[in-house]
Amino acid sequence: MMKVLLAEYAVHNDPKLAPEGEAMLSVLSESFERCGYEVVMPGEGEFGDEIIRLAPKCDYALVIAPDDLLSGFVRSIEMKVHHIGCGSFNVVLCANKMRTADILRKNGINTPENGRGDKRIIKPILGSGTINTRISNGEPAKGEFSQEYIEGENLSVSMVIGRITGNACEYYSGKPPLVLAINRQYVEVTDDGRISYTGGETPVVHPRQDEIIKTAVDAATVMGCQGYVGIDLIIADRIYVIDVNPRITTSLIGIAACMQEEIADILVCASKGEVPESVTLNGHAVFDTHGRISLQ
Repeated sequence: MMKVLLAEYAVHNDPKLAPEGEAMLSVLSESFERCGYEVVMPGEGEFGDEIIRLAPKCDYALVIAPDDLLSGFVRSIEMKVHHIGCGSFNVVLCANKMRTADILRKNGINTPENGRGDKRIIKPILGSGTINTRISNGEPAKGEFSQEYIEGENLSVSMVIGRITGNACEYYSGKPPLVLAINRQYVEVTDDGRISYTGGETPVVHPRQDEIIKTAVDAATVMGCQGYVGIDLIIADRIYVIDVNPRITTSLIGIAACMQEEIADILVCASKGEVPESVTLNGHAVFDTHGRISLQ
């Protein structure tokens, strides 16, 4: 039986993000088990040591962690096991939100301008999701930066991209990314301007569907992502890329509930260049960051 290492950092290391991590991990582990894999997970020891210990014993591995930590964990195992997520170099690029925005703009992709307007978004340069992100007219602290505030719809696009880095010579096929779904993001703002992500719904059919998908695919391609990728967008007069997430995102909880295909099979096949052309989604899912799902 083939073994897959599924390593989710927050479950044992970040109580605030643990419910979200457990929900994503549950979706993945159940899918891999249905596909006939033995799932191996780190214990409660030091996370980095655990994945280094377990990776050589497995056939495949996938790490989920906050963006600023993910690259180091991936780098420590990607030469020891066939990693089915994004390569460490591209992860570290995406983790720097300020650098990512600059790269995207230089490649003709709209992002909010840095530090503009009386009402601004302040966020960590190295961050994950909406943690410590806020609306403010103040100045960013050390390790933070500000962007213009843009009013619009909060959407994301989830996709799976074939092998680009790592053992690309063996597996690169040039097949286009597989778009799984457009997702609506539920975002709450507190009285003091703190922004939090609470879940969402999927799939979403949008009148600007083609433009949204093209923008998301362009952003992921420019950043050199592979495996599962989530692109956060704001839909306004133009379509703005807010974040490039080179990892499993919470939207997978809802997508997997609607998708006929197994995400495990898609991830493994894509890592070998065998990217499917499409998936079949039935119904509509509303989900939260604790893994609760309502199918409609």
